[in-house]
Amino acid sequence: MKIHRRKFITLAAKSAALGAVLTGSLGKLAFAASDNTEIKAVAFDAFPIFDPRAAFKVVKEQFPENGDALRKAWFGKIFSYTWLRTSGNQYKDFWRVMEDALRFTTKSMQLELTLEKQTIIMDAFLHLPVWPDVKPALKRLKTQNIRMAFLSNMSEDMLRANMKFNGIEEYFEFVLSTDQSQAFKPAQKAYQLSLDAFGLKKEEIAFVAFAGWDAAGAGWFGHPTTWVNRLNFPTENLDVTPTVMGNDMSALFKLIEK
Repeated sequence: MKIHRRKFITLAAKSAALGAVLTGSLGKLAFAASDNTEIKAVAFDAFPIFDPRAAFKVVKEQFPENGDALRKAWFGKIFSYTWLRTSGNQYKDFWRVMEDALRFTTKSMQLELTLEKQTIIMDAFLHLPVWPDVKPALKRLKTQNIRMAFLSNMSEDMLRANMKFNGIEEYFEFVLSTDQSQAFKPAQKAYQLSLDAFGLKKEEIAFVAFAGWDAAGAGWFGHPTTWVNRLNFPTENLDVTPTVMGNDMSALFKLIEK
């Protein structure tokens, strides 16, 4: 079938414009299918629920002159190790990764890490308080019959210890650790854990992230995502935008009650 040159150019231009609409904003594309889908469950990362600043304070107490620098370098190394181990298929649970990273970081900073100091710092991550808005939010979700789970790089033991410490066990149907997938977030099979547990479609499960990279990972996977950016981190340049962003739990309800 012959197509007139002018018609061909017009058709090509329209196709290019359509392609730009569909692919120009990956963030919008990632969540277009979920705009009108009812949210039936929520999967939380650990830190939108648990406040890590209490543990940061302990680090500062053990290393008064270097605590802030140590904490930043330590956490950078923790996530470097999780991503390297996932890429290299050499999984080790988050608790042990934290210990490895702490030993490396203190050594690189020429700080003396005694067994006592290590124990005190690590133990702080088993007794993290919840953020002030967490319990009211969990109660509100429960009254709306929204199912809930953790989906965290933390080990299950770490998650359960912090749940018990705060008395919030009753709200969570599942405690999903990347120990079960043997791959840390943002690996796709880590986010798959929530689908397998809830038996729902990915667009029916909202993911609540603490870090921008985790919000991006869940977005790549296809979850509608709320980024609870409690510490006001800058937005990551990863070609995907969270469905909703805010600095407290109210952001989640903007997604659920849309």
